[in-house]
Amino acid sequence: MSAARGPDGDEPFTFPCRFPIKVMGRQEAGFEALVLGLVAGHVGAIDAASVRRQTSRNAQYVSLTVTITAESRAQLDSVYRSLTACAQVLLVL
Repeated sequence: MSAARGPDGDEPFTFPCRFPIKVMGRQEAGFEALVLGLVAGHVGAIDAASVRRQTSRNAQYVSLTVTITAESRAQLDSVYRSLTACAQVLLVL
């Protein structure tokens, strides 16, 4: 188990840990598969029960929350870099 230290020396995460990643994009065919593929490239197979999907009121956008087991801060950083580099992804939280 390792801990990631924040800028003030605190330890906000103890790895491994469950970590939700929220990804938003336009409601387009293939968006969910694209996001899950990007995340799986860093964490391995993703269980369908670990994915929550919500469509915007006007059905123009979709939000996916993918809960992963994060092994390290470096792994989380890699996931976020891959998602934010993707043109179809509008926002990652």
